Amino acid sequence: MSSHQPVSLRPLTGPAPSPSAAAAYPQVRMRRNRTDDWCRRLVAEHRLSSDDLIWPIFLVDDPALAGPVDTMPGVSRLTLDQAVGAAERARALRIPAIALFPFVPNERKDEACSEAVSPDNLVCRGVRAIKAAVPEVGVVCDVALDPFNPTGHDGLLQDGRILNDETVDLLCRQAVVQAAAGCDVVAPSDMMDGRVGAIRRALDAAGFQDVKICAYAAKYASAFYGPFRDAIGSRGVLQGDKKTYQLDPANSDEAMREIALDVQEGADMIMVKPGLPYLDIVYRAKQTFGLPTFAYQVSGEYAMLQAAIGNGWLDGRKAVLEALLAFKRAGADGILTYFAPQAAEALNAG
Repeated sequence: MSSHQPVSLRPLTGPAPSPSAAAAYPQVRMRRNRTDDWCRRLVAEHRLSSDDLIWPIFLVDDPALAGPVDTMPGVSRLTLDQAVGAAERARALRIPAIALFPFVPNERKDEACSEAVSPDNLVCRGVRAIKAAVPEVGVVCDVALDPFNPTGHDGLLQDGRILNDETVDLLCRQAVVQAAAGCDVVAPSDMMDGRVGAIRRALDAAGFQDVKICAYAAKYASAFYGPFRDAIGSRGVLQGDKKTYQLDPANSDEAMREIALDVQEGADMIMVKPGLPYLDIVYRAKQTFGLPTFAYQVSGEYAMLQAAIGNGWLDGRKAVLEALLAFKRAGADGILTYFAPQAAEALNAG
């Protein structure tokens, strides 16, 4: 028979315990470190600052097309002069980098996506203007064909099928013209097989060994991209969907295999997109690969928060900063967010 007697779990009855009974309670009290603001700040495990932000902006050629994006309250398409102003604001707010996305009118689109590889396209002109005015702000360029493609796809389409290798050839040319314009980071978001290695070889052969590649290594076929497609003008032209090349939202192991391939091919940084619905992927990516890992708080996430904020259902400042801190807690080194300037202002104010 065991010498250990079972511990009674009967509820306490009768008068309240005497002070001496307090010894029966645990001596480690987690709440002690939460009693004061100074202490909460001292023991915080994760910190969010303006250094963690990348600001995506939308470019337009025609001033008549500049202005608010209806489905993204607070976001506007910008002319080149306005984009330079945004970069200057980013510098003042200590936002390290901006990411450029073009609105291309339908008449400038063709099935060969020739505008994507033109050295004088809107993105390249935007890069040159921004780097000339604000060289200390990093410029990230999207490498994908959807803004230039009359089908709205990230790759060349033939008989209803995306052509992988032919698309990769075009993406290499697109990345090189962006690098020649002065961009700091090319960010292939197309999800074609083998494109990171091919782009790395193309950049190196053209003398752009220092241009970094941030691979959209885990980009999901998500319902959260709708407002973005409004902003670049591709929603109405998209033929079908992107499920044959973007990841299935049901899969996480597959995402790790995709990321592993991009790392092997020479990616300097990796991206997970969308953001909040995929924090598990952000965490696994950072834990598994240890590479600089970014998350994109995409247009649909932004629009949902703005809708709740606009209706008075959420405190905007608190909700935005909490959402962004969640990315840091999951392991993200940086976040692409349309809230970047507002968040930076709040963070810099303390």
